Amino acid sequence: MALSNEQLERYSRHIILSEVGAKGQKKILDSKVLIIGAGGLGAPAALYLAAAGVGTIGIADADEVDLSNLQRQVIHTTPDVGKAKVLSAQETMNAINPQITVNTYRQFVDASNIMDLIADYDFILDGTDNFPAKFLINDACVLAKKPFSHAGIIRFKGQLMTYVPDKGPCYRCVFREPPPPDAVPTCRQAGVIGAMGGVIGSLQAMEAIKYIIGKGDLLTGYLLTYDALKMDFRKVKLPKVSNCAVCGDSPSILKPFDYEQAVCKV
Repeated sequence: MALSNEQLERYSRHIILSEVGAKGQKKILDSKVLIIGAGGLGAPAALYLAAAGVGTIGIADADEVDLSNLQRQVIHTTPDVGKAKVLSAQETMNAINPQITVNTYRQFVDASNIMDLIADYDFILDGTDNFPAKFLINDACVLAKKPFSHAGIIRFKGQLMTYVPDKGPCYRCVFREPPPPDAVPTCRQAGVIGAMGGVIGSLQAMEAIKYIIGKGDLLTGYLLTYDALKMDFRKVKLPKVSNCAVCGDSPSILKPFDYEQAVCKV
């Protein structure tokens, strides 16, 4: 199907890129991306994916907008305080781009529903803020053979990596198990600079778009870390672990399961 005149104008800065063009923009329009978490990471990622024209964007989050969220969760505004985050996000995304479909899932994502949630999507973004959720997303995506972007932020630091089935290590290859409860300070205890979400969340959106159009080098097999105070990016090569419990040669994890839930740990 040919792009409409409105689409040609809306996405003109994409289309003039040789790496994208009309063919790449059609891929973006036909793609489906699920964002788990409408917070500091999910908010900027959702804005850029909506603006880019990702045809269907799912966003899953059970929480309501709180005043303390507004320092970093740029998809929400002051009048949204008390509103479900997924509804606030949907309104903002459709205001940016009314041509896209936004599916909302106002629910906690756990082992009972994650496989159904990710089933229809081409790429998953982990915008969660706790270790149990990150391991759950990793395990489900590996088992379902879904590519995803992991990210985490705290204080002035952030990190991200991308998993593509059969092409590199998963999150569990690098971090075998969640740390013990209370071993890592929470965001509420340690703080996080608001713009950090914008930096790392935008990079997650970029990984999704590159995967969709099939151009560039993904962070497959690498962990990218960012120290804002030092303005230092580091790209660390990650090994694929043959005895990984979920993606190894003889996996012991055959279905998703829930760890005890912590709050805002990254």
